[in-house]
Amino acid sequence: MGHTDMRKGMQGLALLVQQHLHRDPHAGDLFVFRGRLGSLVKIIWHDGLGMSLYAKRLEKGRFIWPSANDGVVSLSASQLACLLDGIDWRNPQYSWRPTSAG
Repeated sequence: MGHTDMRKGMQGLALLVQQHLHRDPHAGDLFVFRGRLGSLVKIIWHDGLGMSLYAKRLEKGRFIWPSANDGVVSLSASQLACLLDGIDWRNPQYSWRPTSAG
């Protein structure tokens, strides 16, 4: 994950994954990139048949972006879902909490 030149398409982003992150863009992992302003993300992944590209721009707010030490951060599926909805995935708030165990 990281912010990059968002004019890049699938091939340019896959090349970034391979050359800068030293990961295999064809291994099935999702690679998420954020634009400089924080309102645009692109995700690339290879499903075994071909490369796919997903792009989303928020009309309001920004994507909450993790701090990446080596340029790579692993997120769970639920954390990614929160990130894509513009929710602070680091501390999501539940609408209710159980009051007792029984």
